[in-house]
Amino acid sequence: MEPGLRRGLMMRLVLFVLGGLLVGLTILSRVRSAKWWIRYTDFPRVQIASGLAIVLAAYLAIYGTFNALDAVFTLAVGGALLDQVLRIFPYTPLAPKEVVEAHPGNSEPTIRILIANVLMENRRAEDLLALVREKDPDLLLAVETDNWWHKQLAVLDGDYPYSLKQPQSNYYGMHFFSKLELRSPAVRFLVEDDVPSVRAGIRLRSGHWIEFYGIHPRPPEVQEDTEERDAEILLVGKQIKADGRPSIVAGDLNDVAWSHTTRLFQRISGTLDPRRGRGTFNTFHAHYPIFRWPLDHIFHEASFTLIGLERLRNIGSDHFPVFSTLQYEPKAEGHQEAPEADAEDHKEARQRIAEGGEAVS
Repeated sequence: MEPGLRRGLMMRLVLFVLGGLLVGLTILSRVRSAKWWIRYTDFPRVQIASGLAIVLAAYLAIYGTFNALDAVFTLAVGGALLDQVLRIFPYTPLAPKEVVEAHPGNSEPTIRILIANVLMENRRAEDLLALVREKDPDLLLAVETDNWWHKQLAVLDGDYPYSLKQPQSNYYGMHFFSKLELRSPAVRFLVEDDVPSVRAGIRLRSGHWIEFYGIHPRPPEVQEDTEERDAEILLVGKQIKADGRPSIVAGDLNDVAWSHTTRLFQRISGTLDPRRGRGTFNTFHAHYPIFRWPLDHIFHEASFTLIGLERLRNIGSDHFPVFSTLQYEPKAEGHQEAPEADAEDHKEARQRIAEGGEAVS
């Protein structure tokens, strides 16, 4: 066999293998399962889409579609690429905004929120404290806080008279600070007895009360499926809907914005995602730009509008912090379409919550 022909066959084989792998990952991402090796495919959709686009472009440029095998391959790769793009598109500036922007000069009350997964072994506490001084948030939620972080964050007590503190050495510690009055603040263990979350009523400067939920469920890991994570996320969604008050939920959900579970959570809770129509705001992994996706979230229901949303600078963690300023504007409910759950959504949510309880029993 001539060297040129051999190289051509090898290149075709490489493209077939890469394309087949990426198509397979795309198909797996559509499977409704809590298995860790399936749920991992939710995360790198942008990376998978980029790979599919490169394979498709290279194959068409080199080989075209001259026979049935070429046509089947390009259709499979093109279909997978379309599927990935449709999932990612709502989180680009080309898509419609899900949350409307606050009217300039509006006198309605605002609330500033900063969330940060600090990475437990990270020792650059001053970098986080500098961001707190710079952004002056009303609420600060820090996760992965151990006893060392507990001591470093104690300097905030003077400016933040209200707080909930749950230092832990298992990467699930949580510290919540508020300048605003709290009502019934509580550290809760919704699904697992070593994974805390927080809930508190927040009194805005206008006197209105809202609810805040801070969560950091366990991620999918090798041999660790996602029943517990999904159950915690959906339990909070059901509580938001049942409570009926204006609510904000924030934290490192260890799930991406475009996953089925996160979208189901939005429908169950009726909350909006300010990233939709603005960008992905990828927060993890802070040290590897090629492997980034949005894990840190701020959702809210339709009585809030958006003043600003930022991914902040690196503080030594594997996550970037997120800062958002929301405006409490009840009239906005008439201008924002909140996601709604149907009977199948409620059935699935109940089933997943039950599976999460069984997984820890």
